[in-house]
Amino acid sequence: MNKLQGKTALVTGASKGIGAAIARALAAEGAAIAVNYASDKTGADAVVAEIVQAGGKAFAVQGSVADAAGAQAIVAQTVEQFGRLDILVNNAGVYEFAPIEEITEQHYRKQFDVNVLGLLQTTQAAAKYLGQGGSIINIGSLVSRITPPGSAVYSATKAAVEGITGALARELGPRGIRVNALNPGLVETEGTHSAGFIGSDFHHGAVAETPLGRTGQPRDIAAIAVFLASDDAGWLTGEKLYASGGMR
Repeated sequence: MNKLQGKTALVTGASKGIGAAIARALAAEGAAIAVNYASDKTGADAVVAEIVQAGGKAFAVQGSVADAAGAQAIVAQTVEQFGRLDILVNNAGVYEFAPIEEITEQHYRKQFDVNVLGLLQTTQAAAKYLGQGGSIINIGSLVSRITPPGSAVYSATKAAVEGITGALARELGPRGIRVNALNPGLVETEGTHSAGFIGSDFHHGAVAETPLGRTGQPRDIAAIAVFLASDDAGWLTGEKLYASGGMR
C-alpha cells in the first residue's frame, strides 16, 4: 500500500468510468488527485467526496483539454493546489462510430480535438512540472489493433495515441519522465452502456473472443494504471499495454 505516497496526479476525464476508477485507485495508494471534468461537475464532486471520505486528498478541476487555455489552466490549478505534479493520466476522450458514408469534418474534429490534440496540449502544459520519476499514462484503446467496422476515425485517434506515446517516451526519457500507453478492450462503463455496446451483438462477440471470458471492469484498468504510475514500473517507457483479457 501507499506506493504513491507524497505524489500528485492529474487524471483528465475523471468524473466517471475508467477515469474515475483510476483516480480512486491512485488515491488509495497515497497520491493527491486532481479530478478533471469537462461538464459533469456532479460526477467529479462525487469522486472527490469518495476519495476524501476514504482519507485521501482530491479536488475537482473543470476544463476541456481540447482548448489550449483550458488544458494549461487544468495543470496550473493542479500545481497551485498541491504544489507539484508527478503523474499525468491522459484519459479524457470521446468516441463516435460511423460508417465511411457518414463521416463528416465535425465527426472527425470532435474526436481528434479531444483524443489527440487534447492529449498533446495537456502533456505540453504538464511536462514543465514533471521531473525525475514522473509518469505519463495515455489511455488508448484496443480498437487501434482490432479496428472494428465503423471506427475509422476513433481507431485513427487511438493509433495516434500510440505513436505519440512512443515519440514522447524518447523525447522525455532523458528528463526521467516515463510515457506509456494503456489500451483497454471493451470495458463496462456508463459510456459503453449509454452507447448501446453492453448487451449488443458486438458485446457478445467481444466476450466470445476474449480468452478470460468476460467484459473488462474499470477496476481492471485502474490497477494497471497504479502499476504504471509507481516505481514498480520504473524501467518501462514507450510501452503499449493491451488490457483486454487476452482479446487480440
